Amino acid sequence: MRKMIQTSLLTTFVVLVTASFSYAQFSITGNSDFPFFHLGCLIVGGLIIVSLKRKYSRLYMSEAIGSFALYALLVSIFTAPVVDALKSLIN
Repeated sequence: MRKMIQTSLLTTFVVLVTASFSYAQFSITGNSDFPFFHLGCLIVGGLIIVSLKRKYSRLYMSEAIGSFALYALLVSIFTAPVVDALKSLIN
């Protein structure tokens, strides 16, 4: 029962982070330059982390959430609006 609850919580976290990423990117770029590849990478990464949590019971909940949060940060850094903002900040 505990394993199922933890997997459900992790799945909810992954869905919320992915939805917030999609909303933020859509509000910034609009429909024309939406990063579908980055969204797909985020979804596949979330599925992998959830399946690892489901398979290995010794994986702590905080480790799974932290690893997905860092992965989402890494994916969002390499989107076009963030790269453009970093270019303008450096120049």
